[in-house]
Amino acid sequence: MQETTAEKAKSIKPRFQSRQEIIINAPLEKVWEFNQDLSKIAQYHPRVDKVDLISGRQFREAGVAYQCHLSGGRHTCVEKDIEIVPMKKIVTVFPSDTMGLTNLLPDYMVESNVSKIDPDATRIEIAHYYSSSKWKVKLLNFYIKIKVARETREMLNAMKNVIEDEYANNK
Repeated sequence: MQETTAEKAKSIKPRFQSRQEIIINAPLEKVWEFNQDLSKIAQYHPRVDKVDLISGRQFREAGVAYQCHLSGGRHTCVEKDIEIVPMKKIVTVFPSDTMGLTNLLPDYMVESNVSKIDPDATRIEIAHYYSSSKWKVKLLNFYIKIKVARETREMLNAMKNVIEDEYANNK
């Protein structure tokens, strides 16, 4: 039996590159519920204008893919969740894009972990993994890490604001 791309990605995790985290002042259940709804990505991701539910599903589950239309309208990327551990973890891969990222980093993987700090606070950690065996990646990796970390922090801060506002208004 031949392994699928998702199975290979799960069995052989690429090299760890960076981690960003934030504390959101909302219960774990609210943070998890918010992040399960793929239609909300454009509300908090500064680089995403629109999301197409190419698997026909609005909520995350293993195997569900979605296409993000990036700001400016010129580029898209397809993301696919390959592992979901309820109330704990989401693992996402990037099968294709129009910017060349998947050519440069074909095994790029993001692992998002959520954990309860107390009844009204949740930590989200996002870790990035990819191989740096190509000479271009080795040469550019310092810049890539800084850019990924900055964009992830911006996304986490925006997510924090949206979730905290939504939670405060629905208390």
